[in-house]
Amino acid sequence: MIVYDPWWNPAAEQQAIDRAHRIGQDRPVFVYKLIAAGTVEECILDLQARKADLAARLLEGAATDLALTEADFAALFAPVG
Repeated sequence: MIVYDPWWNPAAEQQAIDRAHRIGQDRPVFVYKLIAAGTVEECILDLQARKADLAARLLEGAATDLALTEADFAALFAPVG
């Protein structure tokens, strides 16, 4: 399976990957993510990693800095390239 276009929601992407494993597969399924540097997709992967980290900190009770900062907005809306 090749993921060309990452989803904003990492759980939905993982569900699609899991579905590829379930559909009658009796052999291993390999998943490749093709992401070009300096693209929106690269920003999405960074956002997914940050969301996963935030969720882990919330579950551990260690997340006290939940507000988005001005730097967060600047990074999300910065020109790519």
